[in-house]
Amino acid sequence: MHESANNVSSKRPAPVRTIVIVPTYNESENIARMITTIITRYPAWLDVLVIDDNSPDGTSDIVRTLAEQEPRINLISRPGKLGLGTAYLAGFRFALSNGYEQIIEIDADFSHDPEMIAPMIDAMDGADLVIGSRYMNNTVNVVNWPLSRLMLSKAASIYTRMITGMPVSDPTGGFKCFSSRVLQAIDLDRVHSQGYSFQIEMNYRTWKRGFMIREVPIVFADRTVGKSKMTRRNIFEAVWMVWWLKILSILRLL
Repeated sequence: MHESANNVSSKRPAPVRTIVIVPTYNESENIARMITTIITRYPAWLDVLVIDDNSPDGTSDIVRTLAEQEPRINLISRPGKLGLGTAYLAGFRFALSNGYEQIIEIDADFSHDPEMIAPMIDAMDGADLVIGSRYMNNTVNVVNWPLSRLMLSKAASIYTRMITGMPVSDPTGGFKCFSSRVLQAIDLDRVHSQGYSFQIEMNYRTWKRGFMIREVPIVFADRTVGKSKMTRRNIFEAVWMVWWLKILSILRLL
């Protein structure tokens, strides 16, 4: 099931334990401001988990220092650059083992506005997965991207919908909120994709299990500091991943 939401209610449902997962690699210029913004903006039922892949720029040291002062901040420091997908899977497992009911994905570089966490949580009322969409209602809400990257991203969304049939306007977007029941229903050990394709796979597995997916419009702003982590390998993986998911679905192996 799928539903769009242009206007979310200002009346928030009763707070449930929520964690914001922030994967990092060389985000020392952004991470302190991102964490501080989230912790300051949101009340005690919302925590932060940073998963750092041994950033050589000292990202994990910054997070560790902040965590010493604020128990709502958590850190998983991994031994090397293991990829976005495995970072989120580690975060999902942490969230489930610690009893969180809502799990949010957000980029560390402020391309996702942390102020939008509130309307995304609002939209979780009656939904199982909320996606912050850049491409709802035939509009494009992207700031500071070169035209070539915008065209690539939009084409990937159209391609994914055509092959999979998944009714999601922005299937590659990475600003999302999952209910814990979705992550409990998905066999996380069978999810191996990275980058764009990780987002596609998680959306597809959620949709095929009949969970309610809702989209809310966001404005995506390209990072102003640091470097993009997107690679050609991520793009190629997304191209074939949609076919792999379709095959798995036909064979009822999802």
